[in-house]
Amino acid sequence: MKYKRILLKLSGEALMGQQQYGIDADRLMQYAEEIKTAAATGTEIAVVIGGGNIFRGVQAEAFGLDRVQGDYMGMLATVINSMALQSALEKLNVNTRLLSGVTIQRVCEPYIRRRALRHLEKGRVVIFGAGIGSPYFTTDSAASLRAIEIEADVVLKGTRVDGIYTADPEKDATAVRYPDITFDEVMAKNLNVMDMTAFTLCKENNLPIIVFDMNKEGNLQRLIEGEKVGTLVSMNGSEAQPSSTPGTLQPAI
Repeated sequence: MKYKRILLKLSGEALMGQQQYGIDADRLMQYAEEIKTAAATGTEIAVVIGGGNIFRGVQAEAFGLDRVQGDYMGMLATVINSMALQSALEKLNVNTRLLSGVTIQRVCEPYIRRRALRHLEKGRVVIFGAGIGSPYFTTDSAASLRAIEIEADVVLKGTRVDGIYTADPEKDATAVRYPDITFDEVMAKNLNVMDMTAFTLCKENNLPIIVFDMNKEGNLQRLIEGEKVGTLVSMNGSEAQPSSTPGTLQPAI
C-alpha cells in the first residue's frame, strides 16, 4: 500500500455512462465496486463527486437565472450524486458517511473537519457533498481543499481518459500522454488538468495529483498499491517527457 489516505475526485458526467443525463446504474455500481476493492487494502478513502450530470451553476446565466442561485442548485446536484454513491457502497456493505458543505440535516452530516478525520480513521469511506458550500467554487476546488484539510497523500482525479496529453488527441494525431509532469510545466504548457484555483491549491500545498482512467477495472486499486497509472503531477518531478501512449481526450474541468 503506497498511500495511507487519498481523495478521489469523480466528475458527475462520468455517472451518466452512455446516457445523456442523470445516473447510469451500471456505472454507479462499477465505481462503488472499485472503491470497495480499494478500501479493502486499508487505505482511507474520501470522495468528492461533481454534479454536471444534473446541473452546473455556470448554466444558470444561460437560463436567465442568478449565478449564485445556480451554483447552489449545482451543489444540491452533487448531494444527489453523493447520496447515490453512498447507497451503492452501502449495498456492498461498505461503511460510509456523507458530509455536506451546506446543512441538510435529514440526509447528511454537516462538514466538520475533525468529524471527517474520525470517520476516516475508523475505516469509513467519507463522501463530501455540496462542494465547499460557497458559490463560484468548482468541485475540483472542493476536492483540493478537502484533500488538504484531511491531510490526504494525493488527489486521484478519476476521468474517462488515462492521463494528461500534449494536446487534444481527437484534433491532433501526434498527441501523446505524459507519464509525469511538474506543476510548473502544466502551467507553462497551459494543459487542462483542473481549474486554476484548485490546481494552485495543490501546488502551494505540495499535494500531488494523479489523473487516471477510472473506467478501467482495477486502476484505482493499482494506483493505491503503488503501480504507475495515469499521469502524476507533482512539485519536484524531473523534466517530464510524454510517453508514446495514444489517447482520446484531455480531462475536462
